[in-house]
Amino acid sequence: MEQLNYHHLRYFREVAHEGNLSNAAERLNISQSAISIQIKNLEERLGSPLFERIGRKLVLTEVGRITLDYADRIFSSGEELLATLKRSSTTLPVLRVGSLSTLSRNFQMAFLKPAFGEKNLEITLKSGNTLTLLDDLRSLSLDVVLTTELPVGEENTQFAAQRISEQPVCIHGLPHLLKYETLEDMLQKAPLILPNDSAIRSAFASLSTRLGIVPRVMTNVDDMAMVRLITREGAGLAIAPSVVFADEIKSGKIATAPFALDISEPFYAVTINRTYSHPVLKKLLNTPLMT
Repeated sequence: MEQLNYHHLRYFREVAHEGNLSNAAERLNISQSAISIQIKNLEERLGSPLFERIGRKLVLTEVGRITLDYADRIFSSGEELLATLKRSSTTLPVLRVGSLSTLSRNFQMAFLKPAFGEKNLEITLKSGNTLTLLDDLRSLSLDVVLTTELPVGEENTQFAAQRISEQPVCIHGLPHLLKYETLEDMLQKAPLILPNDSAIRSAFASLSTRLGIVPRVMTNVDDMAMVRLITREGAGLAIAPSVVFADEIKSGKIATAPFALDISEPFYAVTINRTYSHPVLKKLLNTPLMT
């Protein structure tokens, strides 16, 4: 199969960012005609024009914009590779963090906070389900996965899961909505907001069975941030880890019901053994969380 010529791609990228041939030629220390030939060869390989001339300016076509996006990522990855292997004192590779979509944003911030003071560190965050995130970790597309679920199964034995925190799951809501005499009364009469977190839902179902009640679950939510927003609007009482409402509880806007659910949720940082692990990751894993 015919391969893409990355020299052509590099010349195209320079022209695209400079906006004209002369500046790009000066930066690359080659003639304008040489760059034009390289770009023409790339266009022939891709089967579409990359630029159109409007007045004196070169403007990217739709294919040109797509190609530039890929080119930026390709050359950025190359720079990251060199930084990772050289362990440059001034340049750090991108820290790629995956997070379960239902995970509390407050928890994620607490985990990442020690990295915010690192100079020249770029952090990317990806949200998704645990299965997809672990696949990305396995392919080394992620450095760490934050989740409430332990990797299980023979196919996941290469992962290491470190429990970095555990939070009580309680009932939270606006203070005036929490005035019930008993837990059973609250769960049967108050509209409840339940996150689609498998661990919480399973434990809450067991609690309901044990109490012999049918709870009034009115809203099921995939995202803890939405659980937080809906609860702040007074739409119901949330069954969630306390860390989700840390700021609101501190300010008094949200209160916690005085009934213990005896449910807790662990938080794990899942990694995979790598020869070149991210230099900042060890710091994050060893810093106690302040939530």
